[in-house]
Amino acid sequence: MTIPQASDFCIDLHCHSTASDGALPPRDLVRRAADKGVTHLALTDHDTVAGLAEARAEAAASGVRLISGTELSCVWKTQTIHIVGLDFDPDNPAFREALARQHENRWGRARMIVERLQKTGVTNLLEKATLVAGGDVPGRPHFARVLVDEGKVKDVAQAFKRYLGAGKPGDVKAFWPELAEVVEWITAANGIAVLAHPRKYRMTATRLRSLVHDFMRAGGRSIEVSTSGQSSGDLGFLAELCRRQELLASQGSDFHFPGAPWCELGNIVKMPDGLEPVWHHFREPVSIAPAAQSGA
Repeated sequence: MTIPQASDFCIDLHCHSTASDGALPPRDLVRRAADKGVTHLALTDHDTVAGLAEARAEAAASGVRLISGTELSCVWKTQTIHIVGLDFDPDNPAFREALARQHENRWGRARMIVERLQKTGVTNLLEKATLVAGGDVPGRPHFARVLVDEGKVKDVAQAFKRYLGAGKPGDVKAFWPELAEVVEWITAANGIAVLAHPRKYRMTATRLRSLVHDFMRAGGRSIEVSTSGQSSGDLGFLAELCRRQELLASQGSDFHFPGAPWCELGNIVKMPDGLEPVWHHFREPVSIAPAAQSGA
C-alpha cells in the first residue's frame, strides 16, 4: 500500500515542546500543527509526558487527534539510542515510575555535563541552562544556548561541534538504561516502541541491522522510515529494511522550533510503497478517508 500525504490526512508522530527541548509550549505546538495541516499528532518530548495534558486540551479545540507519545533515551552497545513510544497508556503506574526514574537520570546527566564543561568558564551554568529550559531539567540544546549567550561560541552549531556533540566533553551517556528495558516500559504500557531516526546514529548498515535485530528481540515493532534531514537514499534504505524485517513504518518531523523548514510540523516526505503504517496498529487504529487515499 502507499502511505499518503494528502491535504485531509497528515500524521506527524515525532515532535517536541517546552516540556523537553522544544521551543513552543504544548498548546502553541498543537496550534501550529493544526495551522500546518496536521490531522494526527504525537507529542514525543524526551523522557516525559508532562506536556500531554495541555496538548490534549488544545488538540480537542483545534480538531487534531492527539496520540500519546514520548522519546526515551537508552544505551545499546555503549551508544545512545532514542526510542519513541506511541499510543501507550500515559496513566500506567509502572510507566509513570519509569519516567520518574528517567527524569532523575536527566538531572544526573545535566550535573555531569556541568562538571565536564567547567573549562568554558561559565559561572552558574546549571542554573542558567535550567532557566533556558523553563525551569525543568536542561538538555544539551539548553546548554548550547547558554554558551552562545555567554559569548563562548558564535552559535548553537559551534557549541555542539566544540563541547556537546558526539564524542565531546558534554556528550554524557552513562545515565541511560539499556535498550531492552526501555522497550519493555513501552510495551508493558500497551504502547508501540519505535526506533527513532535510525540513520542519524551514523552507523554502518551492518551495525544498524544488528541494532534493529536486538530492538525486535526486545519487543520493538516499528522504525521511523521518514523523518527530517535524511536523503532519498536513506529513505529507500530504511523502507527496504522495514519491509525485510516486517516492521511497522512510522514517520515524524522531529520538530523542535520554528524557522527550520526541513523539520517543520507536517513536512514529511511521503514514504515508499509496500509498508505497513504503525497507526493501523494503534489501540484505536487511524483510518484514512477515501478522499485521502484517492489523492495519494
